[in-house]
Amino acid sequence: MTRMMIVNEAVCEALFASPLQPSDTLTAQAVADAIGSTLRRLGPSGCTSRMAEEFGDHPLEAAGRMRWIRQLTGDLSAFLYVSPAQPDATGSAGDLLPVREAA
Repeated sequence: MTRMMIVNEAVCEALFASPLQPSDTLTAQAVADAIGSTLRRLGPSGCTSRMAEEFGDHPLEAAGRMRWIRQLTGDLSAFLYVSPAQPDATGSAGDLLPVREAA
């Protein structure tokens, strides 16, 4: 599995575990904030565990949420990127919003 695939899965799992809902105002900034805060709060393995628990307890609802999340991340993929642990020398990535990996 490539690093990009792993990152994409981690982003989807973090969004799945986040409190973000389709009825929320879904800006790129709100999505980036939800990803970052959920990863900081639960960590990558905690997000995976939360997702697995929901698929076990409520498989139909969990599948619907994951379809929504995949659509959302696809729609916003041009606005989000996963940055390295440290910002680059310029501290900038153009108009993209950083989604930092959990350390």
